[in-house]
Amino acid sequence: MNFLPSANLFSKQLRFGIQTYYQRASSLSAKDVVVPPMPATSFQPTPYEGPDFDKIRSIRANHLNPALFTYYKTPLLIHQGHMQWLFDHNGVRYLDLFGGIVTVSVGHCHPKVNEATKKQLDKVWHTTNIYLHPKIHEYAERLVATLPGDLKVVYFVNSGSEANDLAMMMARMYTGCYDLISFRNAYHGMSPATNGLTAHSTWRFNIAGNFGIHQTMNADPYRGEWGGKHCRDSPVQTTRSCNCSPGQCVASGKYVDQLEEVLRYSAPKGRVGGFFAESIQGVGGTVQYPKGFLKSAFKLIRNYGGVCIADEVSPVQTGFGRTGEHFWGFEGHDAIPDIVTMAKGMGNGYPMAAVVTTPAIAKTMSAALHFNTFGGNPVASTVGMAVLDAIEADQTQANCRDVGTYFLLELAKLRDEFPNLVGDVRGKGLMIGVELVSDPETRAPLAPADVLAIWEQCKDMGVLYGKGGFFGNVFRIKPPMCITKSDVDFAVAVLRKSIASFLEK
Repeated sequence: MNFLPSANLFSKQLRFGIQTYYQRASSLSAKDVVVPPMPATSFQPTPYEGPDFDKIRSIRANHLNPALFTYYKTPLLIHQGHMQWLFDHNGVRYLDLFGGIVTVSVGHCHPKVNEATKKQLDKVWHTTNIYLHPKIHEYAERLVATLPGDLKVVYFVNSGSEANDLAMMMARMYTGCYDLISFRNAYHGMSPATNGLTAHSTWRFNIAGNFGIHQTMNADPYRGEWGGKHCRDSPVQTTRSCNCSPGQCVASGKYVDQLEEVLRYSAPKGRVGGFFAESIQGVGGTVQYPKGFLKSAFKLIRNYGGVCIADEVSPVQTGFGRTGEHFWGFEGHDAIPDIVTMAKGMGNGYPMAAVVTTPAIAKTMSAALHFNTFGGNPVASTVGMAVLDAIEADQTQANCRDVGTYFLLELAKLRDEFPNLVGDVRGKGLMIGVELVSDPETRAPLAPADVLAIWEQCKDMGVLYGKGGFFGNVFRIKPPMCITKSDVDFAVAVLRKSIASFLEK
């Protein structure tokens, strides 16, 4: 007779044990969580007139890139947007906390941006930059005025991947060294060249690439080898203990040592072309480096003859005031790069990007003809200026600081309420990550199906959270920079109820 328990019975017992573990973690019942009404808006969407839902699904399945994926079990068919709100084809309203993958900066269909764009469309859509037209020159002057130091020459392109691709070329041309360094867990684009900088296996193809690119250990105070509760420039610190003090981050120096190991053993003849760093990692799950790390890393790279590239693009958009304290994310590290790449929020959803560098590095590119057909065209430049106008008029940087800090502190309460599920809350301004775990001690990620269950319920209750991190267990919160504290109260209550409901099930 076989006395061993069946696989199904074992699975049920294991599941029961996990449920009991989570239930002990919090006494908060879902029925006790009061979700306030969705904040009101006077905006009314127009009726949807496009193909029906099934037709859209059919077209997508048969005629669009098969690699495209959709969020949610029943994908959203978005019809219209206004500021922080999105509306589906049935007129259902959602609070957008992902901003088109961190691309909508000042708000969906912002009236000031719309008005300026429509005015330019009646003048000229496009002409070549071989001719002079005023908008690219006006925008270039205004954009570089926001950057510190000698970052005064701009190249306009059309996407973040294209910007990072160009930055790679600039670094190699200027230094005469082919080798580049990025972080493990970094995301810098999906072009054939930038895919080598990207160090997420889920985004990598099994093709020849990565030539001359080396990855260093990710400087992550939550999941990395070193770091803890004193290390981040954030209103919310990880609960992980460390040997650092509020005034001195020991972890920072250890990660710099790891970078020097890569340089010592991998850089040809002690030289390197450049170092790419997101100011805060986006796709990687809103990962912040230890305080002081990036400044020290930049100094080390320059000692090896390399240039430092701040990526303010790659699903991050740490630029344009999103972190609250500074206009550019790298400024929060007290470090000035040699090259800055930007995209996404600079056009509030319009496809545009740029590389800004020093006159000395820019001069290198005159060794051959260099031209971009659509980069900085009249409409793009008009949109870019209108976004800068909206940032100033709406005081979005201050809003990111105030509302973002409030958001972080409210989310930290969730970590205290659900300590065995909410492992970490981190970020700065409206650049926020919430990491879900199955074990707070080992930081084992919450299973994908469980993450999706919570995420789906948030959507069903009217809040669209992003998702990322290497394990897909981080809620990415990067909304349009116009959200309010009332929006935050609603969003946090929805997340609280969704987590409590998950634990009860």
